[in-house]
Amino acid sequence: MDEFAPPSAGERTEAKTVLTTWLEALDENPVVAAVVEDVESDAERWFVRVNGDAKDVYSVWFELGQRTLAYETYVMPSPEENHAAFFEQLLRRNDSLRELAFTIGQEDAVFLKGRIDLRQVDGETLDRILGSIYAAIEVCFLPALKIGFGSRFA
Repeated sequence: MDEFAPPSAGERTEAKTVLTTWLEALDENPVVAAVVEDVESDAERWFVRVNGDAKDVYSVWFELGQRTLAYETYVMPSPEENHAAFFEQLLRRNDSLRELAFTIGQEDAVFLKGRIDLRQVDGETLDRILGSIYAAIEVCFLPALKIGFGSRFA
């Protein structure tokens, strides 16, 4: 197998089966509030609604592409103050993240995003991805909130 060749149709089908089976099993996870397939989109997308502590609730989107599985969650809007310190803190956090990174999206909002090759999709990897997103939100959300929106809490 050529590691640089795109996944075959069979590999894509297998990745989708693993993903949907894993998503169905999330009903047993106490931090998961809901799993919903996005039937209105042309893309094959699902979101997992997660109950957190630092951030009460957030959604993690999983999108099955031709070659990759992409995942992302909205973290917070663009900071109102201390822009340099805010983004520096998140960039420094990127160094310790695996298969995931803080990014800037529409309207300069902050997201956590990642992408893996479809051939890497298995239950253990999906658990690690969701757990990594959960851990990153729990560790980073409140410090970033205090830096970027501190005057609201004074």
